[in-house]
Amino acid sequence: QMQLTESGGGSVQAGGSLRLSCEFSGYTGSSICMGWFRQASGKEREGVAGIYIGGGNTDYADAVKGRFTVSRDNARNMVYLEMNSLKPEDTAIYYCAAALGCGDRFPVLQYAYSWWGQGTQVTVSS
Repeated sequence: QMQLTESGGGSVQAGGSLRLSCEFSGYTGSSICMGWFRQASGKEREGVAGIYIGGGNTDYADAVKGRFTVSRDNARNMVYLEMNSLKPEDTAIYYCAAALGCGDRFPVLQYAYSWWGQGTQVTVSS
């Protein structure tokens, strides 16, 4: 039973930065991918960024490439999403998620994410 807890959301003006954190527990292997997803009001959930814990491979949605950076701290079971140059369209609830049995064969965000955190709100004002 995995548990994921996000933190670090908030409100920021366009052009600003935020860092989201996700602490995960309940799994000690390396065959796991951690992803960040978001869901804006009235829109479908979309993948934002992900990282393969075992190999460090990363994957990003086109909309955030060059602005967002996903990283991990394996010793602390933490994953981070550094968000820079934020835009109003980045406003959403951001979720941390885990995919077990993950590897480096496919793009990280394409794995099946079965475990989810409760989400944290990010609001970017213009």
